[in-house]
Amino acid sequence: MSYLSDTYVEETRFGLWFLRSHTWQHRVLRVAINDLRSLFSEPLPRDAVLLDAGCGQGKSFQHLHQTFAPQRLIGVDADPHSLSLSNEEAMRRCMDVELIGSDCATLAVPDSSVDLLFCHQTFHHLVEQERALAEFYRVLKPGGYLLFAESTEAYIDTWVIRWLFRHPMQVQKSADGYLAMIRRQGFEFGPHNVSYPYLWWSRAKDFGLLERLGLRQPKPIGQREETLVNVVARKPLEGVV
Repeated sequence: MSYLSDTYVEETRFGLWFLRSHTWQHRVLRVAINDLRSLFSEPLPRDAVLLDAGCGQGKSFQHLHQTFAPQRLIGVDADPHSLSLSNEEAMRRCMDVELIGSDCATLAVPDSSVDLLFCHQTFHHLVEQERALAEFYRVLKPGGYLLFAESTEAYIDTWVIRWLFRHPMQVQKSADGYLAMIRRQGFEFGPHNVSYPYLWWSRAKDFGLLERLGLRQPKPIGQREETLVNVVARKPLEGVV
């Protein structure tokens, strides 16, 4: 059974290979999860239910478990083959992970049932981004956290990424665009909950080569086009009795 729909753009063969590579696990996933952990203003929820929206092949499970120690871990993905690989990854790690075949725009998850929602490099594949974000808000408990890590249009709209991967280009956004969308949905966050990683692999025009060779200094935030944005955003506690 396929869960893919016109709200999600499938990955290329190269993309599927890359998502199980050592580089993806250690230079992308692990770095993003550690950065998101550093953006929390309050203590982590205890015995949390953590949902990995767009879990892919499950390579995030080990890092999420080590970093956030959830009591329950749920993986959601629209691709049945990726879910099968996620199941194999969970078994290999001896982890108990509940896997759900679902599009992010129509999550098969109850209202207010999740403490932490991890969305890493998934949003730029989604056509119905506003609907997906509304679903994230719905399934999070009041006071729950969205852990959002995404590449911006400045990275996605480069020749090397267009060549190797597949994305709905009409919905790609800048860092400010993603933050504004998250705030419009009702999530709350401050400057201390946001980071703009400027990692070499995210600069597809030159991969930061001149800077790594010491021939150029990196531009500071505010003077460059951001390629990545990470934010820990909270669903308000208002209305809780």
